Amino acid sequence: MRTLENALRRVGFVHVAGVDEVGRGCLAGPVVAAAVVLDPDRHIPGVCDSKLVPASERERLFDRILMHSVAWAVAAADPSEIDRINIHQASLRAMQRAVLALAPLPDIVLVDAFRVPDLPMAQRGVLHGDRRCSAIAAASIVAKVTRDREMLELHGRDPRYGFDRHKGYATADHLDAVARFGYSEMHRRSFRPPTLFDTID
Repeated sequence: MRTLENALRRVGFVHVAGVDEVGRGCLAGPVVAAAVVLDPDRHIPGVCDSKLVPASERERLFDRILMHSVAWAVAAADPSEIDRINIHQASLRAMQRAVLALAPLPDIVLVDAFRVPDLPMAQRGVLHGDRRCSAIAAASIVAKVTRDREMLELHGRDPRYGFDRHKGYATADHLDAVARFGYSEMHRRSFRPPTLFDTID
């Protein structure tokens, strides 16, 4: 998975960042983005797409990525921002914020599929990047663990919706809870799957 990063370093890009986001498809909670610059001399075995890694292993890899990377940063867009500008734009903004928070700033950014607007450095979109590029995979793990922890905190403040189980995704029990209790302040009011229209409208 380091082939692309290594090729870029060979042609002069020293700090190669990967950026990814999680939470696009959720009904509740923020969309969270992470940017990571891996150290080419400190390989972290097991880094791959966060969706393919068990939760306990993600936690372990999260700690190792933060400890051994050259730089990392996390940023988010909350439900009110998502409702205001739409989920796609909010995801791009979160990724932009994460990249610009890196210190040092990277020489090039590898993005999972999309191009991020208004970045002052080179970038390249990589289709299925979280499975093809170790820096993007590392970013996906950091974003996933960060967001899951935030959803657990939200569950502690309001356990009615079961955020500890589904992390804000539109599972059957989440939809049932919304039908019973309506939306909380952490729900995205602009993002309703068709199954919700009959239950809460």
